[in-house]
Amino acid sequence: MSTPVLELSGISKTFGAVKALTEVDFQVDPGEVVALLGDNGAGKSTLVKVIAGAHPADSGGTIYWDGEPVTIGAPADAQRLGIATIYQDLALCDNLDIVGNLFLGNERLHFPGTLDEVEMERRAVELLDSLSVSIPSLRVPVAALSGGQRQIIAIARSLLGQPRVVMLDEPTAALGVAQTAQVLDLIERLRDQGLGVVLISHNMADVRAVADRAVVLRLGRNAGDFPIASTSYEEIVAAITGASDNPVTRRSTRTGSSATATKDKE
Repeated sequence: MSTPVLELSGISKTFGAVKALTEVDFQVDPGEVVALLGDNGAGKSTLVKVIAGAHPADSGGTIYWDGEPVTIGAPADAQRLGIATIYQDLALCDNLDIVGNLFLGNERLHFPGTLDEVEMERRAVELLDSLSVSIPSLRVPVAALSGGQRQIIAIARSLLGQPRVVMLDEPTAALGVAQTAQVLDLIERLRDQGLGVVLISHNMADVRAVADRAVVLRLGRNAGDFPIASTSYEEIVAAITGASDNPVTRRSTRTGSSATATKDKE
């Protein structure tokens, strides 16, 4: 059994009187897509920010990297380990072109004060080719790109630091069908390259399409860890809601009963 690249054990986080996380366990293996699921307020965003170093965890829990205990007290700590986080706002500059966004804050220089545009464009082409991403021109402003293309550029930018774990916060939210497929294809390619991917999503179709496991949080606590291939949609929804009788299971029962009745008539 391989050692998880990232493992959290007994992680808690308190904001004043609010207990956002209570002794949460979580792990990601190399070459694995783990979906982090839960209703609004379940603690997903807090857990992601703990991993990203934006909200240091309370004392008592332990974070392991390649099996060794580490401390993530700031975003720089997470970046040094090899953790990249792409939030929903993507943090792209609409007035800059693709190359400018990819290397923003990490520009290549000929010598102090002069950008090496040729080298940055060469590296950008190399990076996007490695991800099998096709964009007609790297010099168009990011504002002119589709939602899916913008998401892909944000993910590609995070890969320049050669991370080993990539966390994606609702990457397909508000995307069309074709754009969603592009992003899901890219997630699969990240997995194929041996990266650990954490996918935060409310879209169960996306989760079932690309995730290997689903970790469910409810009210800041672990509510289940499910292998996607052998777990039904209804089981995961029951873990998210905390009730086996919910609109999804009731609808499934009605649909099943209707299908059975139709078959009996035939």
